[in-house]
Amino acid sequence: MEAELPGREDGRAEARPEDQRPHRKGASVADIRKYGQPPGLKDRRNEEHWAGRLYMRDLSPYFAWVFLRLGFSPNQLTYLMMLSGVVAGVVVSLPAGGMAALWTALGGAVLIQVYLLLDCVDGEVARYLRRTSVAGVFLDRIGHYLSEVSLLIGLGFAAQGGWKNGGWAELGLVAALGAALIKAETDNVVVARAKSGLAADPTGGDRALRPRSTGIALARQAASMLRFHRIIGAVELSLLILAAAALDVALGNDTPAAIRVLTVAVAAVAVLQTLLHLVSILASRRLK
Repeated sequence: MEAELPGREDGRAEARPEDQRPHRKGASVADIRKYGQPPGLKDRRNEEHWAGRLYMRDLSPYFAWVFLRLGFSPNQLTYLMMLSGVVAGVVVSLPAGGMAALWTALGGAVLIQVYLLLDCVDGEVARYLRRTSVAGVFLDRIGHYLSEVSLLIGLGFAAQGGWKNGGWAELGLVAALGAALIKAETDNVVVARAKSGLAADPTGGDRALRPRSTGIALARQAASMLRFHRIIGAVELSLLILAAAALDVALGNDTPAAIRVLTVAVAAVAVLQTLLHLVSILASRRLK
C-alpha cells in the first residue's frame, strides 16, 4: 500500500469535485483500474515487481472488485498477504520426498502467487477507498520481510530432508538472515536520514544512488545487470524451488540434491549481496 496522502488530518485524501467514484459495492473493474491503479504504477521499476507488470496487475482488479464487495479493509488484505507468504515457507519445509516433495514445492509456489496478488490488491483497495496510510506501508514492509524469511527457512529444511537440525537447515537460516539484513539496510537509510533531520529521499534522484567510486559503481551496475540477487526474492525463489524439486524427481534422486545445490547458491548470494549492498549504500550519496 502507498504512503499516507495529504489533504486531511486523519490521513485520508481530500475528495476532488470531479472524483465521483461509486460506493465500494457499486464499483466496476474499470473503476478499480481508474482509481486503484494510478498512471505510472507499472513504471515504478524500483517498487513494482516484474511479475506485477507482466501479468498480476492485469488480474488484480478482478480480485480487488471481489474483496471490495465482501467488505475487506486494506489492512485485512495485507494480513492475508503476510499469512500466505509465511504458510508458503511452512509448506515448502514439510518433510517429504520424491513426488511428495514436488507437491509441497508446487504448493509453496502457488501460495507465493497468492501473496503477490494480495500485495497488489491491498494497495488498489486502499487507493480506491482513500485509505492509504503510513501504517499500511509499515505492514506491507513487514509482510515482505516475513514472507521472504519464511520461504528461505523453508528451503533450508527442505534441503535437510525434514524438520531437524543440520547444516542444510543452517544454510537456510543464513540466507534468511541475509535477506532480512538487505531489506534492513535499505530501510535504515530512511531511518538514518530522518534521525538526522533530512528528507527521506536524497536530492539528486538516481545519481544519489550511484556510488561515488567508479570501480564500485561499475561493480554495482554489473551485479544489477546479472540480477543474481533476484534468486532470494520470494516469487523467483518459489519458482526455483519448484524447478529444483522437479529436477530431483526427474533424476530419481534419493536425496534432494538439486534442492541442496539451490540452498548453497541462495545462501552464497544472500551473504554476498548483504555485503555489496552495504558497501554500495556507504559509497553513495544516500547518507549525505
